Amino acid sequence: MSKNQLGRLSGLVVITGASTGIGLELAKLAAADGCSLILVADTDLSEADAAARTIGAPSVKTVRADLATRDGIVAVMEAIGERPVDVLMANAGHGQGGAFLDQEWKDIAHVIHTNITGTVALVHRLGQRMHSRNAGRILVTGSIAGHLPGAFQLAYNSTKAFIDDFCVGLAEELRDSAVTVTCLLPGATDTEFFERAEMEDTPVGKADKADAAKVARDGYAALLSGRTQITSGFMNKVQKVFAGVLPDEVVAKMHRRLAEPETHKQKEEATS
Repeated sequence: MSKNQLGRLSGLVVITGASTGIGLELAKLAAADGCSLILVADTDLSEADAAARTIGAPSVKTVRADLATRDGIVAVMEAIGERPVDVLMANAGHGQGGAFLDQEWKDIAHVIHTNITGTVALVHRLGQRMHSRNAGRILVTGSIAGHLPGAFQLAYNSTKAFIDDFCVGLAEELRDSAVTVTCLLPGATDTEFFERAEMEDTPVGKADKADAAKVARDGYAALLSGRTQITSGFMNKVQKVFAGVLPDEVVAKMHRRLAEPETHKQKEEATS
């Protein structure tokens, strides 16, 4: 299948962050295409396992692994073994809300190592295999947050800036091969992200969010078409355009209005 030819996925698909949200929805789509699945997450995968088997995946293997750690990456590679991976969907990632200097370093480091180190390590290992046989597809979940200086969500936005650029650069390096790299850029999506990032007490945490199934379908279609980058949702596309036009300082202030916790605002007002 050429880079720009639509069709169905087949073969072995590895999906990280597959327990809930966008990753779970990607697993359902791959299962519907009849793919064999290796599902990875640092939380319980029983729902994803059951859904994939019910929909029709011929085989499903689950791996409980923390991709922020070396042991987690090793566990995934051991589960794959020597089997050729046809598709990698590197979706694992999480955030950490609040003021950067108020956060614990271990929490900041976990965001960085999950979103960047774990993702890039798997892309490197499996991408080498794909490149050697000149076949394979890679879908990475980036974010429009990567285009926004992320006051009060600083580590997450900064890691996604790396991931968004990394994917485009890697796609260019692989331009003359049959291996594709696609970066999915969602905005705020209805997943467990905001609860895990402790951002429920923020305007963005309380606002309406995109449907995870719709976001996954957008990414899946872009992967099938060989598209390098896809922004899911019309308003996210608008936001991305404005982020590229407005001064970074203005965008950072706009982001602060969305991501600053109410408790932090109250604290600042009380001391001002």
